[in-house]
Amino acid sequence: MYSLQTPWDPIKSIDLGFFELHFYSVMWIIAFVLGFYVTKRIWKNENESSDSLDSLFIYSVLGIMIGARLGHVIFYQSELISEDFFSIFLPFSFKDGIRFTGFQGLASHGAAIGMIISMYLYNKKVLKKSVMWILDRVVIPVALGAVFVRLGNFINSEIVGIKTDSAFGVIFLQNSENFARHPAQLYEAFCYIFVFLILLYFYWKTNKSKQQGFLFGLFLVLLWTVRFFVEFLKEPQGDEDLAAFFGDILNNGQLLSIPFILIGLYFMFSYKPKRELK
Repeated sequence: MYSLQTPWDPIKSIDLGFFELHFYSVMWIIAFVLGFYVTKRIWKNENESSDSLDSLFIYSVLGIMIGARLGHVIFYQSELISEDFFSIFLPFSFKDGIRFTGFQGLASHGAAIGMIISMYLYNKKVLKKSVMWILDRVVIPVALGAVFVRLGNFINSEIVGIKTDSAFGVIFLQNSENFARHPAQLYEAFCYIFVFLILLYFYWKTNKSKQQGFLFGLFLVLLWTVRFFVEFLKEPQGDEDLAAFFGDILNNGQLLSIPFILIGLYFMFSYKPKRELK
């Protein structure tokens, strides 16, 4: 089986002289650009203004990036708070000299929380509809963006899977390994394509967009269920203190996914908006 396994040793960045372009960052840029295009189609269908769309983009980028970064630090790399505090918010490491690192270490759990908070602020300051109306629509491009984020993780040889003898195994040479691992990033990215397509179908082909909370809940259930099961094939991403507290039955990623799934089920089947959309 070993001969069928794939050695993986890509170029992570291009040195432009004045700037080093990381392909991981490029994947995030692609995610936001495609997300903007999808949202533009939705906003046009909803007869919303282009000005409100531009504001949405700014709020989304800031909310998701700040939330993802803080989520990673809080859940997986809390030592940065005391050892290299400014690297949490800047694309540099200040430990043992200043070194450009790019924005590394972004957690999807934190991104989800950051998105919800930013959409609350966006609605309060700009759109003034309902937070749930916004969330039901922005989760569609967010699901698409998640595909490219995981592809970026694969390029970086990070968030790797556990060892395997399977023909699907990948040898992450940049990690100085000579054995194969599950390409968990690709498994996750592939599943997220279907999450995006399912949400797209329910928005355009059904009346579920009129049921406040349904699409948001469906997004949470689908995405975090995928995350829960793929975690069985992943190596731990950092400190597993939360997992240890619960007896190491599940890992941190799985434990953090369960609340999102339960919240999603609530919004799909039990949530009652205070007022109906006109």
